[in-house]
Amino acid sequence: MQRPIITSATFVKSAQSKQDSLNEDKSEIVFLGRSNVGKSSTINAFTNKKGLAKSSSTPGKTRLINFFDIDYSDKENTYSLRLVDLPGFGYAKVSKSLKEEWQKNLVDFIKERVSIRLFVHLKDARHPHMEIDKEVEEFIVSIIKPDQKYITLFTKIDKLNQKERYALQRDFPSTITFTNLKPHTLEPLHKEVLKTIFGVKL
Repeated sequence: MQRPIITSATFVKSAQSKQDSLNEDKSEIVFLGRSNVGKSSTINAFTNKKGLAKSSSTPGKTRLINFFDIDYSDKENTYSLRLVDLPGFGYAKVSKSLKEEWQKNLVDFIKERVSIRLFVHLKDARHPHMEIDKEVEEFIVSIIKPDQKYITLFTKIDKLNQKERYALQRDFPSTITFTNLKPHTLEPLHKEVLKTIFGVKL
């Protein structure tokens, strides 16, 4: 069976919190990760649409929850979902009061949004054991609902030498690794999205 491909990807809205977010009328895949992990470029590669997600030259500047509507299509069906780009976390130069408000908004969104089906946690392959990533993973795993799934996606894999890649595969054997230089490395993520949200097995 040939994999359905993304035929449409459009920006819908930015929100500050759960309160002004879109209605929960579609299944959602959430991208989250530290500031400067390469989230925007990963989303653009995933949707095959340059400039869809805007990257900031200043880590921590993007503080909004961004919503994108995505359609996968094959000869017979269209599969519609929503991609949610959460603000990057863990940037030191953000003021303490802003960071606390920011984190509360993200925690509320993650815990209470029932339309989320898949959490994609982006981690920098060069820094695979960062404490803040461990804390975020533990938090999501602790609150995840039965119909939700959490996966890890390592970005910037091209920055590693062969020895470092072997070490990453040894320590994290079931994760997806991605490089912008080879967009096809996101193929396992497409298959996971289609299987988890739509039950399409490839």
